[in-house]
Amino acid sequence: MMALMAVTGPLISILDDDLSVGRALRRLVQSAGYPVATFASAREFLDSPALARAACLILDISLDGMSGFDLQERLAADHPSLPIIFMTALDEATTRARFRRSGVAVQLHKPFDEHALLHAIRRALDRGPLDGPDDVH
Repeated sequence: MMALMAVTGPLISILDDDLSVGRALRRLVQSAGYPVATFASAREFLDSPALARAACLILDISLDGMSGFDLQERLAADHPSLPIIFMTALDEATTRARFRRSGVAVQLHKPFDEHALLHAIRRALDRGPLDGPDDVH
């Protein structure tokens, strides 16, 4: 279910299939003054007008249907300038290696500090896609 505020400024899109996590992140990001759109699936995000307006995507890698990594690969082809902040509770070697290859702005390991997320958003908006990910716990 998408929630899109009619506020100007850089739109932060949040994609997490855990609705309570999505709501909590939306409140946090809105409290920092950013307009926010939330989504429960990759398909919902891809079909949304928010895709064209998104200045940054906060993306969970573990999603039903299309995974966060699959969505990131698709966005890299169609929207290469969209900075992505990955979040995950997984910390497996294969996940870490895939993060390094993905070119995402930053990766946050759940649970993460709210200040780390807000810092990652500011950094992503300032610099866009980065050469390599930062790993934040």
